[in-house]
Amino acid sequence: MTRVIRVAVIDDHPLFREGVTRSLSEISEFEIVAEGGSKDDAVRIAETLEPDVMLVDISMPGGGLNALGSILEISPSQKVVMLTVSEASDDVTAALKGGAKGYVLKGVGSRALADVIRTVASGESYVAPTLSAKLLNSPPAPAIEPVPIATLTRRELEVLQLVGTGLSNKEVARKLDLHEKTVKHHMTQIMAKLGVNNRTEAAMALRDATDRKPLKG
Repeated sequence: MTRVIRVAVIDDHPLFREGVTRSLSEISEFEIVAEGGSKDDAVRIAETLEPDVMLVDISMPGGGLNALGSILEISPSQKVVMLTVSEASDDVTAALKGGAKGYVLKGVGSRALADVIRTVASGESYVAPTLSAKLLNSPPAPAIEPVPIATLTRRELEVLQLVGTGLSNKEVARKLDLHEKTVKHHMTQIMAKLGVNNRTEAAMALRDATDRKPLKG
């Protein structure tokens, strides 16, 4: 029996949202569990319904990229596909760096969109081919200063390393024998020191620093 893929559609244009919902509903393996039109809707749906895949627009109240960060803050394993008209390389890069599993343009057909959702639900990533080519051909980003991982305390580094493995604050607290509020405080300090907006970016900063050289301490 084919596994049903639970999908949420977040877009502030009702006609477009209804069209996507109707098209996917006609495919037996998809179940539309929720619709929304803003960042707040997206975060609430991720927290309460935990759909398999969320389709999120970039240009909506609250901002789709902001919604992405908030969604992954409360549910790090949530699979999010940005479904948008934006072909800007900055948006694509920000979405992928922020943890989106897919980036699709709104001109996509219903069958192709269904294939994208299946791909992402299976654990793989997808970026529209035209956008992938644009990213590959774009000039390299200017060099930036290394992320100041060395400014973290030993305890903050321990917390970040566990968060980087996908553990929640509660799980990290249990591992380190701390209160959950203490772990949350450490994460706030870590994100402030690293100049990042969410757990995913913090984990990526740690990974980048580890790729460059072994961590001390």
